[in-house]
Parts: sequence; structure tokens; C-alpha cells
Amino acid sequence: MYEKSSPIRILLVYPRMPDTFYALKHFIHVVGKKAAFPPLGLLTIASILPDRWEKRLVDVNVQNLTEEDISWADFIFLSAMNVQEESAREIIARCKEAGAKVVAGGPLFTHEYERFEGVDHFVLNEAEITLQEFIRDIENGELKDVYSTAEFADVTTSPVPLFELVDMRHYLYAIVQYSRGCPYLCDFCDVTALFGRKPRTKTPEQIIRELEVISCNKAVQLVLFADDNLIGNKRILKAELLPALITWRKKTNPGFFFATQLTVNLADDEELMQLLLDAGFRHVFIGIETPEEAGLAVSHKNQNLKRDLLETIHFIHEKGFIISGGFIVGFDTDTTSSFNTMSNFIQQSGIPLPIVNILKAPPGTALYERLKREGRLSKPFAFEEGDTNITPVMDEAVLLEGFLQVSEKLYAPLGSFRRLQTFFLHHRLPDSHIRIHPKFNWHDVSVALRIIYLMGIKDTHRQWFWKLVWWVLRYNRKYIDKAIFYGIMMYQMNLTNNHIRKQVEKRLLQLKVERATA
Repeated sequence: MYEKSSPIRILLVYPRMPDTFYALKHFIHVVGKKAAFPPLGLLTIASILPDRWEKRLVDVNVQNLTEEDISWADFIFLSAMNVQEESAREIIARCKEAGAKVVAGGPLFTHEYERFEGVDHFVLNEAEITLQEFIRDIENGELKDVYSTAEFADVTTSPVPLFELVDMRHYLYAIVQYSRGCPYLCDFCDVTALFGRKPRTKTPEQIIRELEVISCNKAVQLVLFADDNLIGNKRILKAELLPALITWRKKTNPGFFFATQLTVNLADDEELMQLLLDAGFRHVFIGIETPEEAGLAVSHKNQNLKRDLLETIHFIHEKGFIISGGFIVGFDTDTTSSFNTMSNFIQQSGIPLPIVNILKAPPGTALYERLKREGRLSKPFAFEEGDTNITPVMDEAVLLEGFLQVSEKLYAPLGSFRRLQTFFLHHRLPDSHIRIHPKFNWHDVSVALRIIYLMGIKDTHRQWFWKLVWWVLRYNRKYIDKAIFYGIMMYQMNLTNNHIRKQVEKRLLQLKVERATA
């Protein structure tokens, strides 16, 4: 037995997110928040842990991790994504210096947990399975170093996350997850390695219970469905979840929209599109990757092939969705002309928030295994937009310079402004009989004043913010809220690009020195 008369104390810690496009660091600052979303994985883990155990949560993006926090806990539970590795290592080192026991899990640790010294116990794969075994062992005093499984969890048994451990006022949006897994086999993506090809779904009743808890918080204006691919199982989605969400929305009028991740073949099913709109989905992240068919084919992005991607994007915008797009440079088939092709395509698409990465090979992916066989893995995997762990086919310096060329064209204020003009010309408000009335309160007034000061007065590029606002007021004043939103996003994209550019330029200088001394 675990020798302790009082309840076991668990401190759940979520590492810092670095300055990437996904983290939205600068956007969050402007609107007076501290982080994009709460740590859903840790909140779910907290709900699985026995009620008799004491639990605290520290999201390092929101508050500092103190010595008192560490000394209070019997175990530090750390969950992290690949992008959080630097912060995770700092937290592990602090905890070990303080003599605390560290339990780690999440995507960062799943495939290469051996790289992380200082962790006492790894609870890997899906917590609904492995955490249960850890709980039994901790109470029997027979803990193992590693808990893992090749099985996938039955997510219908997953409890409502313990949302009360976080203060939603600090976050840009709330978060739920309906399904895990994706039917596609894109070779650079680790989703199928982590969660399988067959999407496993919660019941509509589970999701609505989670949304009911979230809707009690008046600060929430957007909820992210953090699925790997929400439409991975269209049949169940259309027959079960979406009708239930529509009924719930009509009944409760929660006052918030939904966002999610899905694939471009959404455009092939107008019935599905209408159901999503009626349920309240507006923002969708889609992996476009590249406009070049050779790159799509070599990466097995088959769902993007045999279609006019530009026409498809415009069609989705015209239906009322707002696309954020993922793009990649550095496929084996890319040439020096691919960079212009990429930037021109993105500008013509009108995608408000395009996120461009250099191709990387995460452990567990088919790409990683292929490049390992070919001897083309240059260093351990780390998630940074402007870096790669791959020895590319084209010269690395040419790839990095091409990436900078694309980034400058897209993220400089002029490029963002012109792309947003295209978006506003193509986008249409959704044709839905269900109206969503966003929540507003006096706090929103202070946020509006803060935006006007930071974006319209203080920012050195403030002319672009006002130029976008005035352009929308002149041509389509119904979009004024979106103009302000994406005016802030222009600021976000420019500053994050500046940060990434410095990293890339540092690597280019390093390459130059290496070649000069070779």
C-alpha cells in the first residue's frame, strides 16, 4: 500500500507553449487573455483519478509554478505535446531538484520516452486504460516505470473533464473532444500512430454534458472540438452528434460558436456542411499542405488529390465557414518554383490564417520510418515552424530561404491585408435558420477599448488595422466584427513571423559557418 494516512495529492502541470502560430500568443495578449485553451488531457486525467485524492492544476501559460506547489504534491503529473518539450524539460528538472516524483504522459513522451531522464513513471497512450493500472499500483505500492498499451480506449467510458480546476476567464476558448483517430494515412502525421485509423466517438449525451458544464461559464464565446478529424466518421456524425447539437442549441441558446479540425472533403457533402452550420460550427482548420499534386501524392494526402483546391476553398468560404489552413514546404518533390506557387496559391485562396511549416518527421509516422531507413533524419524531432529534423532533397539553405520568402509574402501586413480582402469578397454569412446570439457583457467594452488602444494607437503598423476596418465598413459593414478580429490576427502573424524568421536566419548562419569550415 502507498504509505500515507491523508489523501494522495496530485499536482497536474501543463507546460508553456512557445511562440508559434498555433499558440496565438500576441492575439491573446491583445484581447486580455493568458492562453488559447485549457489543458483538456489533464482535466480528463483529473476526472479519472479517485475522488478521494486531492488535485490541483497549474497551467504554466496562465500562472507560475511555485516551490509551494511542488512541495505540496505527492506526485507531479505532467502532460505535454511535442511543441512543449523545452518547457517540459525545465519543469522535470525543477521537480527533480525539489525531490518530487514526476509522472509523465501525452504525445511528447509516447514514442520516445527514453529521451527524458528525471521522470519516475511514464503513463503512456490513452489514460482511460493505462492510468487505471497506475492508480491500482499506486494504492498497492507496486509502481512500475512504464505503463503502456497497444489497445485503444473505449471513449464512451471517458468521464466529463474536471473543468472546475481552471478559470475560463483566462482562456481564449473552451475545448471538448468528440472523437479520436483518423481514417487517412498522411505520412507526416502521427495521429494514426497515436489513436488509430478507426475514429472512436463519444456519445452525443457525453458531449452535451460537457457543453452544459462549459455553458455555465459566461466568459466562453467559442468552443473548440479538438478532434483529429471531426468528419472522420461522417455517418455517425450526421446521424447522431449533429442532430443532438442542433436540438440542444435550439433549446438552450448557449451563445457560443464551435471550431474544429477536419478534411477538405467536407466540400463534397453539402448536407453535412448544412448540419455543421446549423449546429454552430464556423471556424475549421484544414490541412491543405500544398497546391502541388506531386507533394500531395508523395505524402499520401489522397483526400486532397483530384480536386481544384482553390475552388474548393472558395466554396467552403461561400457556405459560411472560415478556414484556417495548414501548409508544408520541403516535400521531396518540391523545387525552387514551389515557393512562389505556394505563396500565390495562399494569397488567392483568401484563407485568413495560413500556417506554413517546413516538413518534419515526428516519431511514429510512416515518414519517420522511411527517412530513418534512408539515413535522412538529421536530429531529434522538435516542433518549430522554421526548423526540421529531415535532410531535405533540395539544399537545406535553399529550403530555408524559400520558407522565409513564403513567410514574408504572407505575414507582412500588406500580404495579410490583401489576402483578407480576398476572404471578405468570397465569404458569405451562413444560410442557417438557427441564429446564434453571442454573449456580451461590460467586460467586452473594456476589451474593445484595449483593442483600439493596442491596435489602433500603439502598434507601429496601426495603419493596416484601420485600413482593413475602413475597407470593410465601406464594402460590407456586416463583417466589421470579423475585420477587427482579423486585424488583430494580422498583428499576431507579423510578430510571430518575426520570431520565426530570427530562428531561421540563425540556422542559415550556422549552415554558412559549417560549410565554410568543412
